[in-house]
Amino acid sequence: MKVFKYLFWILYRIWFYILVALPILILFPVLLLSILKESWYPFFFKLARFWARFILIGMGFRYKIVREETPDPKKSYMFIANHTSMTDIMLMLVSVKNPYVFVGKQELAKIPLFGFFYKRTCILVDRSSEKSRKAVFLRAQRRLKQGLSICIFPEGGVPDDESVILDTFKDGAFRLAINHQIPIVPLTFYDNKKRFSFSFFSGSPGKMRVKIHRFLSTEGLTTQATKPLNNQARSIILNALENDLK
Repeated sequence: MKVFKYLFWILYRIWFYILVALPILILFPVLLLSILKESWYPFFFKLARFWARFILIGMGFRYKIVREETPDPKKSYMFIANHTSMTDIMLMLVSVKNPYVFVGKQELAKIPLFGFFYKRTCILVDRSSEKSRKAVFLRAQRRLKQGLSICIFPEGGVPDDESVILDTFKDGAFRLAINHQIPIVPLTFYDNKKRFSFSFFSGSPGKMRVKIHRFLSTEGLTTQATKPLNNQARSIILNALENDLK
């Protein structure tokens, strides 16, 4: 029985990478055209949402989104969520319609095919470099001025210990939101670790639940409120995850 489980997991992982690559290969000319100008990013974002939905459905994931509040399509936001799976990017894309730019680690740019578009459309950060972290703020500022939103996974990575429910949050997302006086939108991904964690021999089709919590206002706040805002946002997501385990 164990042999069949391991065989399934191996094939399931291979199938995931096929699903990631297939739409990119088919749509490559259109995708390439959509990134030639920054002003065309909203069109690229629509294609990215199609790509994400294609992968989730192809993997047998049934996603359900509960919204306590819905983002205004004419406003910019800071979207944040817990990070436990490679599918977090896809689930974020199908959960939020407002065009936003990911802030993510530069290592992902090395992934064949996916990395080509990732490094040209996302804001890459080397977390070990102070210079790189400062550059993020400048690039994010430019994108916000274009009317886009920003998405950051504030844990800064996935904990090696999978028993960790939610790691500590870095301050960058909250400082950036305060500086630009944009609301923070916390999202909780309940099932991604179970459905498709970073452990190779794991995963299965099934439900993926998302909750978009009420927004946290940054209006009138100064950078001194960064840590309290960080703690508030983390508590919302942590409480949602812990209550789901009861």
